[in-house]
Amino acid sequence: MSLCHSGRKPSLSTVRYGRYPAGVESKSLTGPSKVLLAAPRGYCAGVDRAVQAVEHALDLYGEPVYVRKEIVHNKHVVQELEKRGAIFVEQETEVPEGEMVVFSAHGVAPSVHENSEKRRLRTIDATCPLVTKVHVEARKIAQDGYTIVLIGHEGHEEVEGTTGEAPSNIVLVQTESDVDGLEVDDPNRIAYITQTTLSVDETSSIIARLKEKFPNAVGPKTDDICYATTNRQQAVKALAKECDLVLVIGSTNSSNSNRLVEVAREHGAASHLIDTHLEVDEAWLEGVETVGITSGASAPEELVEQLVTFFRERGASDVSELKTVDEDVRFMLPGEIRAELAGSGA
Repeated sequence: MSLCHSGRKPSLSTVRYGRYPAGVESKSLTGPSKVLLAAPRGYCAGVDRAVQAVEHALDLYGEPVYVRKEIVHNKHVVQELEKRGAIFVEQETEVPEGEMVVFSAHGVAPSVHENSEKRRLRTIDATCPLVTKVHVEARKIAQDGYTIVLIGHEGHEEVEGTTGEAPSNIVLVQTESDVDGLEVDDPNRIAYITQTTLSVDETSSIIARLKEKFPNAVGPKTDDICYATTNRQQAVKALAKECDLVLVIGSTNSSNSNRLVEVAREHGAASHLIDTHLEVDEAWLEGVETVGITSGASAPEELVEQLVTFFRERGASDVSELKTVDEDVRFMLPGEIRAELAGSGA
């Protein structure tokens, strides 16, 4: 598996998306003349794996297939899976005994597995392997008797799942100020882990403050922030330098999508988060010559295509892609799905 980081300069390539609808003149509506697409963008390997897990479960087992929480944080994806027969619930205790339930890409606490076993639920764990890595780290560090500083966002499902691995050892921090107020039993036995979808720069600052206060603090062997989060933020930094406006396609509860908006703004471009092209505010386009487009790790490419068509209808004749890194990461489907597919000869 390649983590797809690259120090080379961004490259431009022409991208062709959509056609003008019949009867629409390309210059009949005002808008930017140039559209620049970030690359990489959109689905990461963990999201693709999780969505496929639900789709295969529906194909293999039929309805109903329950999903605990949103499989990924994207309204469009959830709605499309609901159309196919998936039933989304907040807790595993809402799933009727003996039924099939899929755990989301964000991971779950051990208590969720225990509850599911008690209810005789058939489970498919679609937790992203990179989130599982953080869970394993938390368990090991806790067994070694460390206080674990988890850098993340309170209430996020990934944070709840990770905290559940070692609740008596983990303390959550969200800002540098939280670090300043942190008191621990043994300042020499501190380790830190992070949510996988954070701002790379902001997290680096928090870690630096933590190490300043606790010089013996230790971290994971490799960064917990996932390759896709890092790559998409790197791409947006390059995009922001070339654009007057950066639109990020993603849902409001998507941590990595919100971070992309923040990164774009921090690097000089106006930026907004939208679920679809229907949410574009015409006021945002005033005076904009070049608009940049990216999408969070849980947003499907078809939403990007719709937004590009939206701008073509408003006169954008130059559509190109700004590539910063090559990304070629794939994760195997959950073992339960692989076993069923192998048995069915699919």
